[in-house]
Amino acid sequence: MSHRNAMRISLLAAFAVGVMAWSSDTSKPTTVKGYVLDSACAFTKGLKKPISGECATACAKAGSPLVILTDNGTIYWPIADTTPSSGQNDRLLPFAGQKVTASGKLFKRGGSSAIVIEKIEAQK
Repeated sequence: MSHRNAMRISLLAAFAVGVMAWSSDTSKPTTVKGYVLDSACAFTKGLKKPISGECATACAKAGSPLVILTDNGTIYWPIADTTPSSGQNDRLLPFAGQKVTASGKLFKRGGSSAIVIEKIEAQK
């Protein structure tokens, strides 16, 4: 292996380690409590809670993403931390219209909040 190729590989490895360290620092553990509802209703109707579980389920099955809306009005977008990413509606559908407690990794960017859900359960 030439000296130049060895240098390139070393730089690439250092860059990869730096990216992994940076990406792990952009999230933090969190727990959120709120209602699972259709994202469009959360924005366009200004709801404080879902109209019904059936309504949220119907919207999700039609393709609208489900979100978690907290009592203070913060909307958390459930996301996957995989590449390629995947929708989270299948995971949230059992809780559509219900109040939940979700814990996982929090990400914030440009005024938006997202959560990679590690655990979710209905509130009692």
